[in-house]
Amino acid sequence: MMGGLGVLGALCLSSALAAALARGHSGSGRPGGAWHHHPGSQPPPNDTELLQRCADEAGFDAVALDESGTMLFFKGDFVWKGFTGPREPISASWPEVPEGPLDAALRIHRQDHPEVHDSLFLFQGKRVWAYAQGKLRHGYPRLIAEEFPGVPGDLAAAVECHPEECTTETIIFFQGPAVLSYDLKTKDLKRRQWPAVANCSAAVRWLERYYCFQGIRFWRFDPATGDVPPHYPLDARDYFMLCPGRGHGHGARGNATLRAVTDRCSGHPFQAFSSDDSGRIYAFRGGQYFRLDSARDGWHSWPLNHTWKELEGKVDAAFSWEEKLHLIQGSQVTIYRAAPGYPRVEGYPRALQAELGLAGADAAFTCPHAQELYVIQGSQMRRVDLLQSPRAPGPAVPLPHAQVDGALCTSKGVYLFHGADFHHYADVAALSAALAPAPAQSTAAIFFRCPAVAAGSGQQGSPQQRPPRQR
Repeated sequence: MMGGLGVLGALCLSSALAAALARGHSGSGRPGGAWHHHPGSQPPPNDTELLQRCADEAGFDAVALDESGTMLFFKGDFVWKGFTGPREPISASWPEVPEGPLDAALRIHRQDHPEVHDSLFLFQGKRVWAYAQGKLRHGYPRLIAEEFPGVPGDLAAAVECHPEECTTETIIFFQGPAVLSYDLKTKDLKRRQWPAVANCSAAVRWLERYYCFQGIRFWRFDPATGDVPPHYPLDARDYFMLCPGRGHGHGARGNATLRAVTDRCSGHPFQAFSSDDSGRIYAFRGGQYFRLDSARDGWHSWPLNHTWKELEGKVDAAFSWEEKLHLIQGSQVTIYRAAPGYPRVEGYPRALQAELGLAGADAAFTCPHAQELYVIQGSQMRRVDLLQSPRAPGPAVPLPHAQVDGALCTSKGVYLFHGADFHHYADVAALSAALAPAPAQSTAAIFFRCPAVAAGSGQQGSPQQRPPRQR
């Protein structure tokens, strides 16, 4: 295995970022509305405003996501909503903010304080404004020092850090070379020595990743350590704008296989799915993965080793148990902890036979808050008690499916995936008792909210049910 992203990982990251970042429309205000992209689309060649935006080397004053998941790019007195579309005066959406550039912006994460959770915070000078659904919250604007004791005014950038990545709800403030970490619960303020991402002019959290902008360049960084992976900095015009003739995915659009893997609506089969007790849902396909539970902030594929270090290749089956994600590849299994940075459990990868008493798996799933693992091989399913030591599979149960690509269990039931379709069962007992497959439904339409296609037909149709949601 290669360290860092590797050549394939870098190629996939480039094409995936270019596809998702550069081709969304200007934003509809509904969850996920700004992120339905169309591979191969290009900007109008005579769009003067867009050409000027792409020619600008200065970058942005602030970048943030609003409450509905639309990316906001602030510069001077104006804002761009989404990756395309015309600029608008900041005063048109946030009239209480004085004219002039913003210093920073962020969408705050405070589940323990619903009165401000998911609010959009705008910073200018010594003051901060908080908005919800486009309306100024009561009591704002306030002095930054009142809202965040110890934090100075005249900031350069700010970004929220969720507990999954920073162990507690935190805001990271940038002011020149200074990096300040503010704990929203304890109000502790700590100074960080992060030379790789000092002097950020803008920062944003997007799909559990953190980006620091310096002018037109940007870095991805670890919000717990400040570390930056290889291959950075990159040019924002290749990823965060739809610029004519630019974009690392431009050359990859001719690669039909790569396009099918990274396009959620392609109908290309998924090899594995996984859900955990905290509500994370992953879909794996050809060395890439999607997050299904964070659809509000966009649909996007990532190389495996972008989250799980040193992991490459195809995932054949996956399941979660006790805050650990198990990824099966051939005859081996690798386990990662569901903790900041997803550290790999020592001693893995390990032979699947030694771990579960099985030589391989076509699909696997655990149900919420349960200790039973179900492994599918061909047309049979076997139960494994994860508390047993050593583990041993139970008797084979016949299934009404000759083959299964992936499987998933949530509070809504069990889902078996094959090709472009899935089959839904109320629970494990219903699956075990089934004599015929449940009706086929479109994975792209139901799970990924693509334009609806009737399962197995390729024709337009209506979704038969809503996708499973755990949080």
